[in-house]
Amino acid sequence: MKTYHIQDNPFVVPTTDGKIIQEHFGLATDGNSEISIAYMVAPPDWSEPFQTPEFDEYTFIIKGKKQFIIDGEQIVLEAGQSIKINKNTRVQYSNPFTEPCVYLAICKPSFSMDLVNREYT
Repeated sequence: MKTYHIQDNPFVVPTTDGKIIQEHFGLATDGNSEISIAYMVAPPDWSEPFQTPEFDEYTFIIKGKKQFIIDGEQIVLEAGQSIKINKNTRVQYSNPFTEPCVYLAICKPSFSMDLVNREYT
């Protein structure tokens, strides 16, 4: 029995906003409800609605910049920086810049549409 799993076929999450989401581990890929790890590319001028997720989210910026509005405070991270946003924190993610943002997102427990609590208007 193998004690490891190499992921070379991530689940590509369908999107309508130009964002690339490749979940390597998590609910959609291997049914793991404890943690999800995804490779993301947010195109220029991309944004999501505000949300209050029921999971901790860690973001590591690989290339470009990403903007966060956390409880009313605007924060911009650049390549090489990371952030942990605690669960039940109101946040908006966006890329208002001219270059794509490449990053890793890790959610604990796993990302789930049932737990993200997006504020659709």
